[in-house]
Amino acid sequence: MQSWRRKSLWLALLASWLLGLLGIFPLLRLAVPTRPRAGAPQGWPRWLDVELLQSFSPPGELPEDAPQPPQVSRSGSCNWGACFDTSKCRDGSFKVFVYPASGPISETQHQILASIEGSRYHTSSPSEACLHLFSLDASAGECGLVPPKWNGGKNHLVVRLHPASCSWTVQLGQAMVAEASPTMDTFRPGFDVALPLLPEAHPFRGGAPGRLQWHSPHPGMALLALAEERSGWHILGTNSSVCLWEGHCEQDHGPEQTHPGAMLPNATFCLIPSRRGDALHFLQALQAGCIPVLLSPRWELPFSEVIDWTKAVIVADERLPLQVLAALQEMPPARVLALRQQTQFLWDTYFSSVEKVIHTALEIIQDRILGVSARPSLLWNSPPGALLALPTFSTNPLDFPFYHLQLGSRPAGRFSALIWVGAPGQPPLKLIQAVADSQHCAQILVLWSNDKSPPPRWPETAVPLIVIEGHRKVSDRFFPYSAISTDAILSLDAHSSLSTSEVDFAFVVWRSFPERMVGFRTWSHFWDEAQGGWGYTAERVNEFSMALTSAAFYHRYYHTLFTHSLPKALRGLADDAPTCVDVLMNFLVAAVTKLPPIKVPYGKRHQEARPPEVPGVRGPMSAPQPASRGCINQMAAGFGHMPLVSSRLRLDPVLFKDPVSVLRKKYRSLEKP
Repeated sequence: MQSWRRKSLWLALLASWLLGLLGIFPLLRLAVPTRPRAGAPQGWPRWLDVELLQSFSPPGELPEDAPQPPQVSRSGSCNWGACFDTSKCRDGSFKVFVYPASGPISETQHQILASIEGSRYHTSSPSEACLHLFSLDASAGECGLVPPKWNGGKNHLVVRLHPASCSWTVQLGQAMVAEASPTMDTFRPGFDVALPLLPEAHPFRGGAPGRLQWHSPHPGMALLALAEERSGWHILGTNSSVCLWEGHCEQDHGPEQTHPGAMLPNATFCLIPSRRGDALHFLQALQAGCIPVLLSPRWELPFSEVIDWTKAVIVADERLPLQVLAALQEMPPARVLALRQQTQFLWDTYFSSVEKVIHTALEIIQDRILGVSARPSLLWNSPPGALLALPTFSTNPLDFPFYHLQLGSRPAGRFSALIWVGAPGQPPLKLIQAVADSQHCAQILVLWSNDKSPPPRWPETAVPLIVIEGHRKVSDRFFPYSAISTDAILSLDAHSSLSTSEVDFAFVVWRSFPERMVGFRTWSHFWDEAQGGWGYTAERVNEFSMALTSAAFYHRYYHTLFTHSLPKALRGLADDAPTCVDVLMNFLVAAVTKLPPIKVPYGKRHQEARPPEVPGVRGPMSAPQPASRGCINQMAAGFGHMPLVSSRLRLDPVLFKDPVSVLRKKYRSLEKP
């Protein structure tokens, strides 16, 4: 009897529990919104800064895009694996063939051709090319016919920097498209390349630097600037609470200033509407250091495949004006500083010239070919940028001299001495012994580059000594020899004279600044108003901007950049004028780092290096000779700007020249007369 009652009780409890579940489930369905099905298309906004702004409406309520003009026919099934043949990129080489123009070409086409023909990518043979480039930027009318070796568009890149230049009549097939500000409904991620919308008068090479005056908001600076038509900006004061979206505001307080002709805004945040034509304002905001706030854009951000735009741009919902304005006003100053600094880095590295834009697009395609060996995001989104971090050297950030501070590491504590012997004479036996006695020396390499044969015997040293036969060119000293086993290189000439203490201290300094040149003798550059050009001098002055490579430490990666990144014309100029080698190497390092070299002390027995005098020309030593002026001006023209940076800093060891016992000093021989 008791067992029957117990079973009845359990059945009653079970029935009540089931009824409760049946009653609660409908409530759960009302409280928890259903998730979108996998693969369902998601509308705007695509939040890039989820911590700053939150979505207050589901994506399904977004307004439909405005009607778009008919687009060129593209293969929707094309992707990187199906429409690009990587087997044509033999041995990892990335060569680009550019179709020559069949008739009159526009200025844009001329710039595209020039930016590739003088670069390391170019090949004149279509059979050797990994990629074929075809430009659709014609001067007017239709964009032209299909090139002869079209092959259905496979391994082709169609470039269009200015969408309004001509109408599209080409059936793209399997070709990739590099288009300025493509719409999201036609852009194929991972296959096409999104370019920035450039103005017609954009610089070809070099480019204007960023115009950021204050990294943190200045008390008198406007908070907001709204992009208007005809490249104008609508500026509002710092205390203004005006809503800038038409038809969404009820309040309108504070003074306003309208500058329809202003090209660059002077504000902290730049509001850019969703219209595709406003993409030109995006580039202006980057150059001005004004943080772009994109209001539900319908176009793909340039180079979004590799650039992390969350570090420089805010994407906001145009339907939430009050929330966006409040979030911008409450943004921490540290966040504002980080965003503005990144805008300047991105502008200078990837967008300041047509040449950089084209090279960035090619580097993105090269990374796709490398696959798992492609450069990590750190190399793309940190100075000096991927254009100056060649994947042929390495894709590990620790192998480059630029990222040790970010990664909390230091270079290895050994260096290789590279002694260049270019003029006939006795081998530098005394110099070899002084360098070999250094506790940090790992090896000595003698680059023999003169007509005489090297001696059969060399002095015995505590470190390996390797003799390399050169090609009788001055630029040989900056070739990336595989025999160099360390990151640090001590570049020396046969006539250099250094003590072991000077070498040791200079290397200790270099380990703290591995991205810079650390030298003993220096030159300085200046602008000559009378001649209208640059000059340089070796006169003993407080300022300097170049360290002579006859006695200097630097990272071995600069040998790779010198050989594979610099145009052949500049390297040829250095071979024709030997003193130009020092100028060219300093130009290269300064252009990469935006920093001056570091000077360390040297003994009085060293003679100050001077630019060579031209026979028959007399004058004060502070005035550069005509040959020197021609060299530095040709270098500046080749780089598109003057990269050298002046400095007054010299680093000395502790107790240097202090009136204390010499036994208390670590580098005692530095003060010997």
